Amino acid sequence: MTTNLKFRSYSRRSAGMLLLVGVLVGVTVGGGVGVFAASSTKSVTVCVDKKDNHMNYSKDSKCKSHQFKLVMNQTGVAGAKGDTGAAGAKGDTGVAGAAGAAGAKGAKGDTGVAGAAGTNGTNGAAGASSPTGFTARSVCGSNGTTLCEVGVQGPGGGVIVYVDSTNEMHGYDYLEVAPADASSGVEWATTTTKCSQTADSDCQISYVSDAGTALENVALGAGRAATAAIIARHNAGSIAKTAYAAGVADSYTTATASDWFLPSKDELNEVCKYARNTGQPAGADTACAFGTLRDGFASVFYWSSSEASVNRAWYQGFNIGNPGNGGKPSLNYVRPVRAF
Repeated sequence: MTTNLKFRSYSRRSAGMLLLVGVLVGVTVGGGVGVFAASSTKSVTVCVDKKDNHMNYSKDSKCKSHQFKLVMNQTGVAGAKGDTGAAGAKGDTGVAGAAGAAGAKGAKGDTGVAGAAGTNGTNGAAGASSPTGFTARSVCGSNGTTLCEVGVQGPGGGVIVYVDSTNEMHGYDYLEVAPADASSGVEWATTTTKCSQTADSDCQISYVSDAGTALENVALGAGRAATAAIIARHNAGSIAKTAYAAGVADSYTTATASDWFLPSKDELNEVCKYARNTGQPAGADTACAFGTLRDGFASVFYWSSSEASVNRAWYQGFNIGNPGNGGKPSLNYVRPVRAF
C-alpha cells in the first residue's frame, strides 16, 4: 500500500510523524518490503524522498542522495506487572531517644487527721521517807523537779501545806492539799441523832474509833488510816461513797494523783493555816487566823476524819480559824489531802 500525500511541502519533521503513524498501524513502507511490528524494540531507519515524500524502510540503515534518513527507536508494549517481591528483613532498632525532662512536683497532700490523745500514765510511787528523820525531795513544781516547800505545787496538782522536818508524820514528809473542794455540803457519816455505842446498826457503822483510842486519830499522819476505817464501816452497810465525807475525799482524783483522803483534825489545821495566812512567809508557824482566804477556800466549816465522840466529829472553821466538833449528820465542806 502506497500513501499518497496531497501536499509536497512537508518538513522532515512532518514526514517523520507520518512515518510513525504508519508504523504503529502496521503500514507497508515503500515497496511493501516489511511490516513493522508494534512490539519491536529495535531501531528503524526510514528513507524519505525529498521530492514526493515517499518513504521506504532501509534494511541497511542507508538512504540515497535524494532521500533523507529518519531513525526511530520503538518501544514495545509494557509487559505484565511482576509479582511483589518478598518483604525485606526488619531493620535494626534505632538508638533510644534522650530521657524527657522531669515533670513538675505535685501539690502537697492534705494533712492527716490528728491521732487521739494518749491516756495519762499511772502515778509514780512516792519516794521513801526516812523512819527517823526528814528527807528533802525535788519532785514538786509544774516540772516535777522543784524542791518541795510550803506554797509550791505538789506532784498531785495541789499545793504543799506542811513540811514534816521534825518527823511528826510517821512515814510521810509532805502534806499536799487538793486544788479544789470535793464537796460543798455532805454528812460526816450516815447516822442518827440517837447515836450511841449500843444504838442501831447505822450508828455503829458511823463509829470508827474504839473507846480509849479516839484521840489517836486527830494527829498529823492519822488522816489516811482514819479515812480507810470510815470507808470500811460504810462499805459493810453498802453505803455509796457520795453519801459521806470520807467516801467523797477517797473518790477525789486529779490528773496525776488518786491517793487523796480526808485530813485528820491536826492535818486540817495545817491546811487552814496555809489558806488563811496570805501575806505571811511560806511555812510560817502561825495560827489559822490571819489574812483572807486563798486557793478557792470558802469561809465555812470543813470536815476532818477525826471523831470527837461516838456521835460527833471534828471540823475546822475556816471562817473563824478555830476547830470545833459537831453532829455527824451535819453538812460541811470537804477538801481532800494526800501525804508522801
